[in-house]
Amino acid sequence: MTRNKLEDYEPIVGRNVIDDLRLLAEKLKDRVIQHVNSTSVGGGVAEILNRMIPLFQDLGVDCRWDVIKGGEAFFNVTKKFHNALHGRPENLERKDFDIFLETSEQNIRQMDIYGDILFIHDPQPVALIRKKKDNKWIWRCHVDVSDPLPEVWAFISGFLGRYDAAVFSAPGFSQKLPLRQFLISPSIDPLSEKNKEIPEKTVDEVMAKYKVPRDKPIVTQISRFDRLKDPVGVIETYRLVKKYSDCRLILAGGTATDDPEGAAVLKEVMEKAAGDPDIHILLMSQNDLEINAIQRASTVILQKSIREGFGLTVAEALWKAKPVVASNVGGIPLQIRHKYSGLLCHSVEGAAFSVKQLLNSPEYADKIGVNGREHIRNNFLLTRHLRDYMLLFLALYHPENVVYL
Repeated sequence: MTRNKLEDYEPIVGRNVIDDLRLLAEKLKDRVIQHVNSTSVGGGVAEILNRMIPLFQDLGVDCRWDVIKGGEAFFNVTKKFHNALHGRPENLERKDFDIFLETSEQNIRQMDIYGDILFIHDPQPVALIRKKKDNKWIWRCHVDVSDPLPEVWAFISGFLGRYDAAVFSAPGFSQKLPLRQFLISPSIDPLSEKNKEIPEKTVDEVMAKYKVPRDKPIVTQISRFDRLKDPVGVIETYRLVKKYSDCRLILAGGTATDDPEGAAVLKEVMEKAAGDPDIHILLMSQNDLEINAIQRASTVILQKSIREGFGLTVAEALWKAKPVVASNVGGIPLQIRHKYSGLLCHSVEGAAFSVKQLLNSPEYADKIGVNGREHIRNNFLLTRHLRDYMLLFLALYHPENVVYL
């Protein structure tokens, strides 16, 4: 787990922000916050917790992190649930729900629940609520549940009645639930390996390592190899652009330990890209510095998701002042004001049109990038996220003073 000090962020966010965080933390000094999710590596949840927990500890807040256990069958089922919550049809059988319940029961028996506040991330550990006693429980939903398959949502939401609060990333994800709900968007860490400033020499070395020439514009999408990220659609977008603007395409990413579909999607992408020397498919093993370098080497960043919980890769690219073309789904419109801090699209053709516009208008692309960086600075950095979470924790004990976030 990477350890930055809170003071390191002062040059970026200002002294007042740091002082406010310390005042809030003082009110939580006697509480233990226990985060629980399904994986310690891969995906946005693990990435955020790896950066956030050391800062909570630096603030004097006793914040810890545990991971549930599960075998291949369990994670196959939870991947189906993930897709179904995003509205994608899945062939679910009774045995799938039984597998989920059996693994959940094992975790209920084995996991030590010690926190004053339990912070449960996403559906995989949702059933741990059965161990609730006199502590406070929060369910944090990181996915887009605006139009879930009813059968799966009914199953997952059946566990939520005993929770004290639910947290969603965007207003459109909220559901009718018998508990208080809060809007808290995710964030990026500007000092992480993935987002910090790096020398141009490092960028050149990374591009040379992956044998990607910088002789023409580079269009890049960085994300897990997941059908909901639509990597095949990215290749189709690139081919439309290529008819008018000579460029290269980078598809870079990896898989999470709780995502069994990654290998199959990667195979589909490789087959779609076969024979084109200007398509570079990079399977990367969570090397954040290399991701940073690839984003900085890129001319335009794509995020052509079909559904999206939030899409932190958009915030990462915008923080580097890169022009971004992204689908108008999930939490992405919170990060991009169309034609001001990026361009939103609804189709392969729309994405291709926007990429061509940026490649043909470098000054406009630069302005979009500058606007995007300031939007992220003001709204989606880790210090804002820490503040929102501490206000949430305090609201659990002072419901009469709740300020909706």
